[in-house]
Amino acid sequence: MRTACILGATGLVGSELLQLLINDEHYSTISIFVRRPLKNLPKKVEQHIIDFDNIDAWKHLLKGDVLFSAFGTTIRKAGSKEAQFKIDFTYQYEVAKAAQENGIQNYVLVSSTGANAKSSNFYTRMKGLLDDEVQLLGFHKTILLRPSILKGNRNEFRIGEKIGIVIAQVICILPFIKKYRPINATKVAKAMINGDLNVTTSATFDLEEVDQLSHTF
Repeated sequence: MRTACILGATGLVGSELLQLLINDEHYSTISIFVRRPLKNLPKKVEQHIIDFDNIDAWKHLLKGDVLFSAFGTTIRKAGSKEAQFKIDFTYQYEVAKAAQENGIQNYVLVSSTGANAKSSNFYTRMKGLLDDEVQLLGFHKTILLRPSILKGNRNEFRIGEKIGIVIAQVICILPFIKKYRPINATKVAKAMINGDLNVTTSATFDLEEVDQLSHTF
């Protein structure tokens, strides 16, 4: 029986992951770290309302077998590149570092297609920087998932994203851009669990590999 920590449990992938873990007999305890409380959670879930700018006040709660991270925002929601970097890189890195220091062995991170620390694109460069830095923390196993556009039922309506998904589904039949096709958030969540339970060493999974990993659930 495993204890899982989730960062990003209210997001598209994180909420799917939470429901899967609740129904998964491999996990006896699920600790979620959120800014706003969720209602009607089962006893199996321990909820911690936290302030990311004051991690020293709660980092001792990051204990267990695995840290799942499906945390992030958009530049539109964050308001600036600096604010998005703070959320998508700084907060995530600080939580991962604290988790490793507390003895958590496995780390599973939802990254992004094209993540590359040397990219000229702000978003993919930021994701690549995080990928590189967390791999240096010393987890027993670090699993990086790099899906493309995520499909699913969001709490917020994003018209640009909806249009992008429709366009991507049409044009991604072309071989050279197939790696950017949309993928359902549930598949990514399933792949996260399989990364923890069934992948034996640190590994990075691109879109097609994330899809395949989800099917072994």
